[in-house]
Amino acid sequence: MTEPSTPSAPTTAEDRSARIAVTLFPLLILAGAVLGFLIPDTFAPVTDYINPLLGVIMFGMGLTLTVPDFKLVATRPLPVLLGVVAQFGIMPLLGLGISVALQLPASIAAGVILVGCAPGGTASNVVTYLARGDVALSVAMTSVSTLLAPLLTPLLTLWLAGRYMPVDAADMAISILQIVLVPVALGLLVRALLPRLVTRALPALPWISVVTIALVVAAVVSVSADSLVDAGLVVFAAVVLHNGLGLALGYLFGRVTGQPERVRRTMAVEVGMQNSGLAAGLAAQYFNPLAALPGAVFSVWHNVSGSILAAYFRRRPVD
Repeated sequence: MTEPSTPSAPTTAEDRSARIAVTLFPLLILAGAVLGFLIPDTFAPVTDYINPLLGVIMFGMGLTLTVPDFKLVATRPLPVLLGVVAQFGIMPLLGLGISVALQLPASIAAGVILVGCAPGGTASNVVTYLARGDVALSVAMTSVSTLLAPLLTPLLTLWLAGRYMPVDAADMAISILQIVLVPVALGLLVRALLPRLVTRALPALPWISVVTIALVVAAVVSVSADSLVDAGLVVFAAVVLHNGLGLALGYLFGRVTGQPERVRRTMAVEVGMQNSGLAAGLAAQYFNPLAALPGAVFSVWHNVSGSILAAYFRRRPVD
């Protein structure tokens, strides 16, 4: 979701809607998880529509993007490249390391690793804005990692999660193309053809994404409610470690590579916040419902931790 490049920029309806949505996001996603757990029979049929629902989210992402969002790749390629390298380097390896350290069951380990192999989450752009990071860079990093996902996510998952469960990387790549790349491209096209109509719709897009991800989480939980009782604590521990270390190492990577403070904050958020809804959907499709739990829990937790981190950064000087 594209935001103003500095915190002093005029607040628009889109900004206000996005900030409110991100604030309420964890509560709504948590509500979806609770409903999926309490009334699983109601939400279990939604599992048949997880991929189309994820496509709706990515179409919305495409609607928020414009051509200038991609110009940064040409004008400032180094921080974009560093961010994408950190995204697909740190999080997948962290997922494997946590799985080994906690001796996670095979299904949960595969799900944790798949979360790490996913691209950056769209909510990271708003959290970067609230953290006084470089929002234009955040949008570029999210966009590039999303476009690379059909190639890198299946390959990394095959390499790292293949030791736990069989991975059909070719089919997964086709699914990501259908779920991610095609809807994003359609969103960009619609924005180019109908800019005024899309501009009027922008304030509603964060809410559509929130409700859609809540439905995905409810569906994932509904078909694994029994497993959640037994594995809930270890899944939560793995997710908190994965997300927290991702945020910290993303910031540290920016510091080690000599990036300014705004870029460090952006890299922390981009690395630590994943497109966990996509990971949950892929895990449910290619592994099993238990493997989808880390993605569902991550969808709640990374917005809580992101909001806390943004509040902390806002109290500290940028320079």
